[in-house]
Amino acid sequence: MISDPWFYAAAVPAMIVLGLSKGGFSVIGMLTVPLLSIAISPVQAAGITLPILILSDVVAVSSYWRQWDKGVLAVMLPGALVGILIGWLTAAWVSEGMIRLIVGVVAVAFALNYWLRHRRQAEASAPNAAKGAFFGVITGFASFVSHAGGPPYQVYAAPLRLPPRIFAGTAVIFFATVNTIKLVPYFFLGQFQQENLLTSAILLPISIPATILGVWLVKRIDPKTFYELIYSFIFVVGVFLVGQSIYGMV
Repeated sequence: MISDPWFYAAAVPAMIVLGLSKGGFSVIGMLTVPLLSIAISPVQAAGITLPILILSDVVAVSSYWRQWDKGVLAVMLPGALVGILIGWLTAAWVSEGMIRLIVGVVAVAFALNYWLRHRRQAEASAPNAAKGAFFGVITGFASFVSHAGGPPYQVYAAPLRLPPRIFAGTAVIFFATVNTIKLVPYFFLGQFQQENLLTSAILLPISIPATILGVWLVKRIDPKTFYELIYSFIFVVGVFLVGQSIYGMV
């Protein structure tokens, strides 16, 4: 178990963010690994986070049971499986900093495009199987590398403008499935060491109440406010990731 107090100073807010993301504000979950990376390596941070993600998924899935969009899951999950496989096969060569930079730039551009061009557009985008599959691959890959699948998932899902509960429930089911699948490659990559698992157990009681809070908020927020928050979170997370990746390169 990690005993460094500076780690827990970063881990407590990281677990609150993780819990809120599992409760329905999925995109902010990308901040979890970067926050933990302030005190430990990103690889160890990802290993500690995955068991907590999966156990928080149990709470989230039970809260949104049968509240999801089958069409989104049908086109994105197969692509996500391909993305996870690519991430596993290229784990030794892919730079985590570069992935964060790419995902961050996409997130910022996506949010700015919404605010500058499509904010007044009331109509939802039509489902597109090819686009959904493509962003499923990107989401699976980014999720495998650093649990950073939020923005590419939102690029496809957010413009569909699903009702908040359906939007949140679909994201919950999607990432619960992705996180469960990631257990196999993470095990073979040696991520589940005793120190990591004990640390995960210590942090879990923080994330579960935050997950319940996230579910409570989503079920009481109106759709317009919900989507304004989602796009704001996407922008903030994108800027954070871009800044962190550039800082790591200098």
